[in-house]
Amino acid sequence: MSMLTTAIKDWIGHTEAPITVEVNRREIVKYAIATEQVRPEYLSGDEAPPMFIFGLFRPILPMDRLGPDGLPPPGAMPELPLKRIMAGGTKMTVHRPMRAGDVLTGTRTLTDIFEKEGRQGPLIFLVSTLSVVDATGASVMDETGTRIAR
Repeated sequence: MSMLTTAIKDWIGHTEAPITVEVNRREIVKYAIATEQVRPEYLSGDEAPPMFIFGLFRPILPMDRLGPDGLPPPGAMPELPLKRIMAGGTKMTVHRPMRAGDVLTGTRTLTDIFEKEGRQGPLIFLVSTLSVVDATGASVMDETGTRIAR
């Protein structure tokens, strides 16, 4: 018997409100130092390392609204019968580097929900895509991420 009800499956295609940010040199440099980057273009703040994107399009919330892991609550995700959420992997496609001064818009869409039986019980997989475009609408990066509920 499937745990995925029609109400859960109806979330496929749900898109969160786009978030627009300006990439600035100071934030790139801070990130580069914190993550021990060695490439001069990162340390100078001219170009952002690809992983810079991970926190860029998350809402900034007060501490009392963050989860026990310090992250904002998940956006495009239905209420699930399985409550423990784990990271399941990320695939990034970089179309061009993010640079200081770029105004970028990120839009996250829940693209798939499916279930599998794991060694220790059922698992629900949630796949979302983050599409990032610049001010002209040109693609900068696409990220596909998977979360696993168990």
